[in-house]
Amino acid sequence: MQKDAYSLIIAAIEGGTYKPGDRLVESELAERLGVSRTPVREALQRLETQSMLVRDGRSLIVAALDHNQLAEFYVVRAELEGLAARLAARHGRDEEIIVLRRMVEEDKSLLGGDPQLLSRANRRFHKQIHLASHNRFLVQQLGLLQRSMALMAGTSLAAEGRDGDAMTEHEAIVTAIEARDGDAAYEALRRHISRAFETRLLVDAGELKLR
Repeated sequence: MQKDAYSLIIAAIEGGTYKPGDRLVESELAERLGVSRTPVREALQRLETQSMLVRDGRSLIVAALDHNQLAEFYVVRAELEGLAARLAARHGRDEEIIVLRRMVEEDKSLLGGDPQLLSRANRRFHKQIHLASHNRFLVQQLGLLQRSMALMAGTSLAAEGRDGDAMTEHEAIVTAIEARDGDAAYEALRRHISRAFETRLLVDAGELKLR
């Protein structure tokens, strides 16, 4: 099966192989990813259009979000994630909600462990809520936001005590969805995103340390 250069580069950025400020060189990427230079060139152009990459002279580097961009990102994310939770409470199938509950229970075993594993589990949990909303346009927009999260240095789940708090917040979100209470699910998820933003600001200010 043909490898998708765009998806491979996105995965490398999300996985921390390439971090904000890193320079991406077409020839090096083609060799690392095992694809020809043409799809890599097309992927880089697409990522630049999506503001995942920015120009530095003739080179492309992984973009970084400044304070204002970060604030704007979290405003939009809180509203869209909250809407997804509201719709999941209304339209999610019983089986999808059972899976959400199972994810929360399984993810408890990750507490205090590798922040990257926690981050992947967190993305999986949120993606399940997006899918349970059964709104393809919302899922598409949230997918773009998820990609933009790769432009943030590290994960807020690596901050001291944040993983346990986040898990408690996940519990509240799922409980509201199980109760088919759209308003409560919306508010629970918005609070969750607000706390994540607050944690990131505290880390950036040096008030919280990362594990």
